[in-house]
Amino acid sequence: MEMNQKDIEKCGVGALSKTDLVVGATPTLSVCVCARIGEELDMESRLSSWITEYFKKRVCTAFVEDSFSNGGLCQCGVARDAHQSVALGDYFSTAIVSLWDSAQHSSEQSTDAFGELEFAGAGKRHSSFLRLSSSTHPSRVYEMMTVHWKLTQPNLVVSVVGGEGRSKVRGWVREVLRQGLVKAAQSTGAWIISSGLREGIGRIVGEAVKDHATAISSVSLNKVVPIGVAPWGLVQNRQQLVNTEGSFPAKYYVSNTSRDSCFLDNNYQAFLLVDDGSVGRKGGEISFRASLEYYISCQRSGSASIDIPVLCMLISGEAAMLEALDISLKNAMPWLVLAGSGGLANLVSDIVENVQSAPMPPPGGAEEDVTTNMELKERMAEKVKKHFPSEHEMDKIVDKLFSIYQSKDLISIYHAEQERPDDFDTVLLKALVQASKHRVSGPINPYADELKLAVTWNRVDIAKSELFKGNIMWKYEDLEDSITDALKNNKPQFLRLFIDNGLNILEYLTYGRLEDLYNAISENCLANSLLQNLLEVRLNEANPNQPCTISLYEVSQLLENLLGEVCLPFYRSVLYLDTKSSKRKAFKGSGHYQSMYCRHPWLSLFIWAVLQNRSEMAVFFWEMCGESVLTALGGCKLLRELSKLEIETEAKLSFKDLALKFEYMAHDVFSTCYQTKASNSFKILIRKSELWGNATCLKLAMAAEARLFFSHDGVQSLLSQIWWGDMERGTAVWKVILTMIFPLLCCTKLIEFRKVENVEEMKSSMVAHQTSEADCQYGETVFSFSDIKQHDADQEDSNHIRHPTKGTPSETRNCKKQPFVITRWKQFWYAPVTSFVGNVLMYFLFLFLYAYVLLVDFKPPPPHGPAVSEYVLYFWVFTIVCEEIRETLIVGCKTVGQRLMLYAQDVWNKFDVLAISLFIAGLCFRMSKWSINIGRGILCVDYIVFSLRLIHIFAIHRQLGPKIIILGKMVKDAFFFLFFLGVWLSAYGVANQALLYTSDPNPDRVFRRVLYRPYLHIFGQIPVEEIDTGKSWDRNCTDNQTLINGGEEPCRDTSHNWLVVILLVVFLLVTNILLVNLLIATFSYTFSKVQERSDIYWKFQRYNLIVEYHSRPTLAPPFIILSHINLFIKRHIRKVASTKIHHFALDIKGKAANKLVKWETMQKENFLSAESKKLRGTDTERLKRLNTKVDGVLKQVTDIRDVDHRLRALETEMEFCTSSLQWIMEALSQNNLVKTSKVHPTRKAIISAPLEK
Repeated sequence: MEMNQKDIEKCGVGALSKTDLVVGATPTLSVCVCARIGEELDMESRLSSWITEYFKKRVCTAFVEDSFSNGGLCQCGVARDAHQSVALGDYFSTAIVSLWDSAQHSSEQSTDAFGELEFAGAGKRHSSFLRLSSSTHPSRVYEMMTVHWKLTQPNLVVSVVGGEGRSKVRGWVREVLRQGLVKAAQSTGAWIISSGLREGIGRIVGEAVKDHATAISSVSLNKVVPIGVAPWGLVQNRQQLVNTEGSFPAKYYVSNTSRDSCFLDNNYQAFLLVDDGSVGRKGGEISFRASLEYYISCQRSGSASIDIPVLCMLISGEAAMLEALDISLKNAMPWLVLAGSGGLANLVSDIVENVQSAPMPPPGGAEEDVTTNMELKERMAEKVKKHFPSEHEMDKIVDKLFSIYQSKDLISIYHAEQERPDDFDTVLLKALVQASKHRVSGPINPYADELKLAVTWNRVDIAKSELFKGNIMWKYEDLEDSITDALKNNKPQFLRLFIDNGLNILEYLTYGRLEDLYNAISENCLANSLLQNLLEVRLNEANPNQPCTISLYEVSQLLENLLGEVCLPFYRSVLYLDTKSSKRKAFKGSGHYQSMYCRHPWLSLFIWAVLQNRSEMAVFFWEMCGESVLTALGGCKLLRELSKLEIETEAKLSFKDLALKFEYMAHDVFSTCYQTKASNSFKILIRKSELWGNATCLKLAMAAEARLFFSHDGVQSLLSQIWWGDMERGTAVWKVILTMIFPLLCCTKLIEFRKVENVEEMKSSMVAHQTSEADCQYGETVFSFSDIKQHDADQEDSNHIRHPTKGTPSETRNCKKQPFVITRWKQFWYAPVTSFVGNVLMYFLFLFLYAYVLLVDFKPPPPHGPAVSEYVLYFWVFTIVCEEIRETLIVGCKTVGQRLMLYAQDVWNKFDVLAISLFIAGLCFRMSKWSINIGRGILCVDYIVFSLRLIHIFAIHRQLGPKIIILGKMVKDAFFFLFFLGVWLSAYGVANQALLYTSDPNPDRVFRRVLYRPYLHIFGQIPVEEIDTGKSWDRNCTDNQTLINGGEEPCRDTSHNWLVVILLVVFLLVTNILLVNLLIATFSYTFSKVQERSDIYWKFQRYNLIVEYHSRPTLAPPFIILSHINLFIKRHIRKVASTKIHHFALDIKGKAANKLVKWETMQKENFLSAESKKLRGTDTERLKRLNTKVDGVLKQVTDIRDVDHRLRALETEMEFCTSSLQWIMEALSQNNLVKTSKVHPTRKAIISAPLEK
């Protein structure tokens, strides 16, 4: 198969000729290009061999003379000379045959026309085409179109049949096709099957598709797919398509003519050229087209709940098309006839509407039945004479019409004067439903099929206006398939419609159905590949009896991988998995849970939609979920984790956009809650959610990196309240420092504390208690010392009293008050801000001691040293190490490996490990006489690392914190600058050294001159005497290679002095001007970009610092060792549970929890109502409402016009009746049979009588 020059250039070898490509005389041809071309050629050759094996053409094998051609033509339309010798030699068989038949007088051979079609000069995409035999099975053709031609499976197929000739098509028909049919096909995702030729209805359909494609402004999800089914022998210039190996593409030339012709229309996407062995004859494709339509009607598109609906449409037409109509009706295909379009359409509509058959005769009345049929045929014959007066084969036409009349229930009539083209999709729906009602029998809701069609076409407007007006009683069984279809095919508007009309999702969603939904996820979706990987792991390690489809176990595993340790695993209780044993071994694979109703259906559907990145559906499920703030943050977390795993850029951005949308929604809903009642909004932030596995909003927002959410004033207010403890917010830092130096000042009024009533009021509204072993990683919320005091009292009493004394109120317990001094003492020292200030002061003292040891008191190794101050420094670092160990290994309930991984995620923890490691290494080297200098150097470097730790400490400051974030971003930019600088510096240094010195084996000198000296050039330190050989250089040097190898300074090479000077100038130009200015511009961009959001970043990082110091012991190193001893005694000897923990969590249950959830839901509804009000106020929505009103007015005008037509018709009938009665009165008055004394009334007398009154 040949490749044209354009294809070769696409493969990257455009400069080569096709001869060179075939012969292989191109030595520069790369291996990858050859492989690519080979793969394409191999794929095309395999496709060609498959097509020629299964698709055939027909060739006439018997010459049956055409009596009108004087023996020159066969009845197949081919000349005698063009027939094969076999066809001409069979005189006996042809002598007894008077009529040529395709099945008997033609044979099949491998097709010789297939591939892609390029219309010369059209400039459009290529169309697919195939020449096939009229007896080809439609299953192969459907596979060819959907699999190899990549045509999207249709939700509807409309087969348009009509008359030929442009003059026979009326103007309003073109409008129906353009504004009605093509628009309906666009909205439903339909195939339009027509002749595909540039004549008659085929040409009008092609023009309608082209006009609609030009009119739409954006590419819709459902595209119109026009398909042409035409007789091969009728196509002009068909020989241009013939190629036994296939054409990719075939050049097809169309003559420029405005008249109708049998050329292929370039507006069609695919062509099926049906070959029955004849040439120039019409109708050869009728039987194949009918079989293809019937086969498609038995298929299902994707996960649709119904078969693909197929509707045939008759426009105008000739009497010869009755055969196609009859064959299709026998296959139970519904038809829509455009009344008034002329020709056959008028005849059929007239017979269906106006010809009434007599009532059914009683049993045994065969003679009456024959008589009735004869009368019916006579009336049909009158109609045929009326519409086709020149037809001669009247009996044959009447028989066809009688056969069609038996299936008239499958025929719908469209009147253009009664329906608008915009409502054509509704007309199609009603026509299909009308036909389905007659095909389906039994106690089935007649509207169920109509609903399924509306769901398949995604036309929620039709469902609202036609099916959910309140006059239809829907049962759950009728909606079940439609709900599944709407879920699988991403149609949230229908789900909203079903819910608004009373659907209870609890009755629908079982765990088995949830598994089916996960198994129906698209193969192109990231979630599907992740689930399939988990499924493969389970099947490889599990019993062979386990199911081979995705189960809730894989879903639970995937959610656990994405959410991490933020919450407890999902669906573990449903699967009856033992948390302590191996999860794969614990899962038995039984489906005992599949019939159970889902406990939290809306949350399960929300997670399912989020994993597929279905934005609109996920938002709808979020609206239906409870705990809206936490659910939005959970969706944000899942989406951001999926974006990290996604490879494709477009999908990654889509995940990030939807995650940001959910973060904004969580922020806005919480803002509504905070504005309504701050105390309840604080509970929402720290309440452990049963819905999300005991997760809290703060913890989930931190895991999802929801910086915008953390920047909210309500979140910061809660964090500030925790930070200051019982002290008033805004207390001056100097007061805290002074109180730390003189502790008794806490009992004075130097520092103001919050009133106990406020603390107790807030605390009494929060019913907190520790539950289950999983709570050890959450613990109890501690706002201030008052909470700690109450919790300590509860813990102390719990060690002595197991149950309260009978008759003693529980409120009277723990009512013993401590002295005021002790209370204030604990209130001051238990506040996180106190711990922070103490650590800062002691850290400065630590750095001062460290510097003093290095600069003043660094003694020799033992036995002469170290000094006492150095031993104090060692002890101080030891207490710091103890605190790091406590923070890493003791706090929390995770495993040691999980704690270490969590510890390593923080950058500043890595700094701590580096500082401690360097200190230990320096200490070891420092104790030996031979390595004391190495140890001293390491300790000096370690001092720098310890000093940099101050950056993290001051990140809590409101002014310094954002600047530290900007500094961190700039450090990342500096790395890119250093990369470019390093490349240019090393390139210049090597070239400069090689030009100045021919040989210098001293590595130290080479390193300094290659890297260090060029670096100093940037800052202006340029040794001109050394570089410029034209200047004198006062330095001893030698050209003796032996001395040079011994370490002597080599002399300079003066032969390339001019080049050295040029390179120096270029080096300084690039570094000092280009690269430095690039760095400045990058820093400016980073500063301006980060400065806008630096406050948001700072507020987000502030949470970690508050959590850290909230969990730290009160005393700072080195006195922290006392706190460690106290903690050891409490935890391991007295067995007192911890009250200071990393995470803040509040366990609210019972009525209080329900009340809080209802309140949050109410705030969410207020938020959605406000957003809906804003949306209705936008210009877009106003235009939509205005458009709806205009459509309503136009519909009313149409109805008024219809009423006007009816009134005129009634007026005409009244005039006829009046004239008839007048004639009767005159006849009776002239007849003597009736005698009366009164004179008959006249029209003038009747009109004038009321006027006289």
